[in-house]
Amino acid sequence: MDLGIRGKVALVAASSRGLGRAVAEELATEGVNLVLCARHKDVLDETAASIRKATGVTVIAVATDVSDPEAIDRLWSVAQNEFGRVDILVTNAGGPPAGPFESHAPSAWSNALRLNFESVVNLTRAVLPGMKERGWGRIINITSIAVKQPVDNLILSNSVRAAVTGFARTLANEVATYGVTVNCVMPGYTLTDRIADLAESNAKQRHTSVEAITGAWESQIPMGRLGTPREFAAMVTFLASERASYTTGASIPVDGGWIRALV
Repeated sequence: MDLGIRGKVALVAASSRGLGRAVAEELATEGVNLVLCARHKDVLDETAASIRKATGVTVIAVATDVSDPEAIDRLWSVAQNEFGRVDILVTNAGGPPAGPFESHAPSAWSNALRLNFESVVNLTRAVLPGMKERGWGRIINITSIAVKQPVDNLILSNSVRAAVTGFARTLANEVATYGVTVNCVMPGYTLTDRIADLAESNAKQRHTSVEAITGAWESQIPMGRLGTPREFAAMVTFLASERASYTTGASIPVDGGWIRALV
């Protein structure tokens, strides 16, 4: 299937590893040029070099802390100077710390809002005017299954990801007539460093083993296993495509059936 996005430009946040890297790799296989960002320059540069070598697309890597609005301004300046536009935005950031409500100081809530909500708003603010002017754009937010069904021990993520979903759903209606779609993709339990850290945190809290925690998650998933980053990236790439032109305002799970809700 030709997804119709060869030659487009995508900005993928938090793309040095995990889900963000998988998304960048999948987009590159469709001929999409990339602006990658993450906090750690060495890991980011290695990812960019690997994607360039494997696919031949143009890849720009910019070390960026997306919780810093000024850093996002610098990232956007680099993207404009190199490509003149961004057609596809994939928002993403590392999850906030695990733990119950009373374990988090007020600063943890402020940090989570800056990292996981305000970064989405600031990245969107940068790319949206150009998308509207050109009459084409894709904004895809990586959220979480916690939006539909809260995950134990993740009160910060459960709360802030829901705010992103409200923002995205409202924005989708505002920009639909400009040919810009806005969607969210909700990863379930997927084989990433984030999930490994969460398993360790839960194991300590419950005085059990990481294997027991992982096994319990797998028992809740109808497919009986954790997902892979590439499986997740395939959904994001489809939503970024020309073929997904009539899908907007959606939150789509990639979770092996974990969410039990009807809608």
